Amino acid sequence: MEELMEMLECIEDKRQQSKVRYPMKEIVLIVFCCTLSNVDDWEDMEMWANHYINLLRDYLPYENGIPSHDTIQRVMGMIAPEYMQQAYNKWTSMLEREEKEKLKKIVAIDGKTMRGNTKNGEKPNHIVTAWNREDGYSLGQSAVDEKSNEIKAILKLLDKISIKNSVVTIDAMGTQTTIAEKLKNQKGDYILAVKANQNTLFEEISLYF
Repeated sequence: MEELMEMLECIEDKRQQSKVRYPMKEIVLIVFCCTLSNVDDWEDMEMWANHYINLLRDYLPYENGIPSHDTIQRVMGMIAPEYMQQAYNKWTSMLEREEKEKLKKIVAIDGKTMRGNTKNGEKPNHIVTAWNREDGYSLGQSAVDEKSNEIKAILKLLDKISIKNSVVTIDAMGTQTTIAEKLKNQKGDYILAVKANQNTLFEEISLYF
C-alpha cells in the first residue's frame, strides 16, 4: 500500500485547487479499491466507498467524505490514459512479487473499425485494444488507418503493455510467427486462432486432431 500511495502522489491534478473538495488521489484510490472488488459502475463505486469509508481513511483523510458518482466519473476522465496504463502495469508487477503459483490472467487483443469517426471521405480508424478480462481494464490501444495494418498495430501495442504470466488471446489476424515470438519473449503464453487463411498450419492442425 505504501508503494501504491506513492504512485497516487504522481497524478497531475489540473483542476483549480481553490475549488477542489476531493483530492485526486482520494478519488483514484476509490476506483482502484472498487476495481479489486469487482465494482465497475460509477454509482456502485460511490455506494461501496460510503460503506467502506473507515477502511479508506486508514490511508487518506477524506475530510469532505465520499464524492458523488458524477464527480468520480468526471475526475477520472481528466487523467491521461497513458498514466493509468503505467499505474496498472506497476500495480500488476507489485502483485506478482514472490508469487510461486497463481491463476494466469487473460489478456484479449482485438481490433474494431470505428465506423462513425470518418470525415471528408477519409477511411475510418481501426483501433486495436488489449483488454484484461479479470480486472476490467483496457491495458492499451493502438490506432491504424486500415484493418490490413492490424498486425503492425498488435506488435506496437505489445511494446506498451506487460503480459508476463498472462495468457494472450488474439483472433486469426494475429496468428503470425512474429507475434508469437514477441509474446514468448515477453514471458506470456498465448492462444491464437487458426483459420483457412493459414493454409499449411490449418491443414497440419486438422491432420493432427
